[in-house]
Parts: sequence; structure tokens; C-alpha cells
Amino acid sequence: QVQLVESGGGLVQAGGSLRLSCAASGTMSSIKAMGWYRQAPGKQREMVAIITTGGNTNYVDSVKGRFTISRDNSKNTVYIQMNSLKPEDTAVYYCNALEISMTRRDYWGKGTLVTVSS
Repeated sequence: QVQLVESGGGLVQAGGSLRLSCAASGTMSSIKAMGWYRQAPGKQREMVAIITTGGNTNYVDSVKGRFTISRDNSKNTVYIQMNSLKPEDTAVYYCNALEISMTRRDYWGKGTLVTVSS
């Protein structure tokens, strides 16, 4: 079992920055990747950024060059630095951990709201 707790959301003006944190606890040995997803009102949840245990990253096109995902393995924490925020970045941001052992399992945090005002 893995527990994920997000923090750092809030209200920011367009062009501003926020950093979200996701603290993971529990059995991490089979976790292969962690990432951030978001869900805006009336839209499906989408992947924002992923980082593997090897440090490889992947981003949705709409945030490339603006968002940076990173991880501190000593703290079991994943961050996403969000710069040049736009109103369309407004969403609930969820932390995800992907476990692959005998089966695949996704763990989710409860989410943190990011609101970008124009």
C-alpha cells in the first residue's frame, strides 16, 4: 500500500508560479513511476507530467517548457514546478504512483486545487 498526500495548491494570477508537492509513504519498492494528473471542470483527467524511478520524464504538450517535475528519493517526494501559469491550467491536480509487481496498480492522492485567474 502507498499513501500520497499533495500540497501546494492555491490561487495565483496568470503568469505566476506554484510548486506542488506529493509526499509518498508505504511500500515503495515496486513503484516504477510517479506523476501528476489534472482534471478541470467538465473535462477528463489528463496526465500532466511523469517521472520514472530512472529519472526519465514525460510531459503533456501544453505544459512543456513551463512545468518541471522532479523527485527527492530520500524524502519519497515528487514535485512539480509550474511557471507561466495560464487560466487553462486551472484544475484539481492529483498525484499518482504506478506500482508494477505481479500486477499493475495506480495509487492516487486526494488532489489539490490550482486556480489561475486572468
